[in-house]
Formats: sequence, C-alpha cells, structure tokens
Amino acid sequence: MFNKIETIRDEVKKVVIGQDDMVDGLLIGLLCDGHILLEGVPGLAKTTTVNALGKTLGLNFKRVQFTPDLLPSDIIGAEIYDPKNNEFRIKQGPIFTNLLLADEINRAPAKVQSALLEVMQERQVTIGDESFRIDLPFLVMATQNPVEQEGAYNLPEAQLDRFMLKVVVGYNTKEEELEIANRVANDSFETINQVITKDELLKLKNEVKKVHMDKEVERYIIDLIFATREPENYGLDIKKYIQFGASPRASINLTKVAKAVAYLRGKDFVSPVDVAFIAKSVLRHRIILSYEAEAEGITADWIVERVLEKVDIP
Repeated sequence: MFNKIETIRDEVKKVVIGQDDMVDGLLIGLLCDGHILLEGVPGLAKTTTVNALGKTLGLNFKRVQFTPDLLPSDIIGAEIYDPKNNEFRIKQGPIFTNLLLADEINRAPAKVQSALLEVMQERQVTIGDESFRIDLPFLVMATQNPVEQEGAYNLPEAQLDRFMLKVVVGYNTKEEELEIANRVANDSFETINQVITKDELLKLKNEVKKVHMDKEVERYIIDLIFATREPENYGLDIKKYIQFGASPRASINLTKVAKAVAYLRGKDFVSPVDVAFIAKSVLRHRIILSYEAEAEGITADWIVERVLEKVDIP
C-alpha cells in the first residue's frame, strides 16, 4: 500500500510546485485523523494544495473565509423555519464535509472559534437539540497570516491544542517559483485524478498504526514533553520563558505523528530522528510563552530546539 503515498504525492505535484512539508503535513493529518494549522503569507498554494488532495482521494472539500462578522451558524448550520410545512428544519453548514479549509481562521471572534471546538474533538455538530455525526475522514485545515494584526484575534489555547500540527509554510525556491510562473502563464497545469478510495485510505491508516515504536523511543517522547514543563530537571535554564509547557495531547500526537513520519519515509519502525524531525510542528503551538520570553523575542521554536539539544537520545 505504501506506493499509494507516492501516487498521491505525484498527483498533487501536478498543480503544487514544491511545498513538500505542507503536503506531507496534510498527509500526516489524514493518516492520523488530526487537524492541521498552516501559518504563512498569502499566495503559497495553501488552498490549492488541500483542494488537490481532496480530488486525489475523492473527498468533499469546502472552504470558509473567516471574517470578523462571521457567525457560528455560518459554519455549522442552523434551524430554519419552513412556513410551508409549519415546522423547523435543519440547514447544514459547510462543516459537513471531509476537508474543511478555514481560511485566515484568526480573523473570526471567539464565539466562532468555540463553534469549532466540538467538531474538531468529537467529530459531531450540535444544532438546536440535535447532534449530527460528521462523515469520516474529517480534517480541518486552517490557515493564518503571521504578519496581519488589524482585525485578527489570537486563537484560544484550547483550540490550538486540538490542532495536531502547526506547519510553518515558507516561500518556494527560485527554480520552483520560475516553474510556477511559467505554468500559470502557459496554463499548463494537468488535471488531477482520484487515485485512492476511502477503503484504501483506511488500510493506510491501519498500516501506520502497525509501525513499531520501541519503548525507549516512547520514553524519549515523554522526556521531550516533560522538558517543556519541568526544564530545570533536564539541565535547562529556560523556565522563566515558559508559562505553560506542552499538554498531554502533545504526547499523544507526537507518538501518532512519529509513526506517520516513519511510514512516509518507507520504514516500519520509528527512530528518534523521526521524532526530532516533527517535534517542532507538534509542540510549537502548545508551549505558552511568558511575558519575559515575548519581551526578549524568544519563540516556541527556540524552546523546542533547546529541548531537543538537551534531552538524551536513546
């Protein structure tokens, strides 16, 4: 089944040039049933990538542009009065899909963010007195612009913690951007075909779960997490920069994601290198910095780098 992964990548590359980390991040989300937060400036093919991925998998894809005047009902749906039948009926919102792109998610206020909490965790939506299950697979891919301040809100910590990965998306290389410009100018992008079924995706998920992880690697993951909470116990003088360390979801997600990373690399076992490779994406949004860290320009990535340097590798 592993060759299916390469087939998906090749299909996505028909319309997405470069951005391998973003593509792999989305694949990890699908294989591990986790949501992905992408941070990057506009124009880096974030929407194109998730749309292309949906087509390769034959999944439904919907996009919601988050704005300050967005209402929870605009996302999850609402009860609508039907005068013809003299009764209320449910109108489902765009959340009822497989892949939901929440574009510029940090532009909507807290009441909209809270509407996403239930569906991201429980895979269900409550409208009025009724609860509705979301068809699986279900993945929220949210984007935010790191440079915008006007009309932007900080995401609640409880919501950030529900994102399995926070992937920082950078610019393409010169060669990649030249190819993008040429393809757009000549309208030479190929058509994307469905190359995998939902049943085959389920088989891939089961194969990822079977990837072996040694007890020493499991302890290494726990040590990394606890080093963000109790850095002084690991010889790290960074306690003053951390208000709260990574949550228990970090341990769970780093374990699941490390298996997916190993699988994407064609291996049937997890090494500490796989864990270290993806640690920033799992932890950067779960470490809450102190005022002192912000004043000194210390970032969560810097904290994770210090932890990776100090914690002993098995």
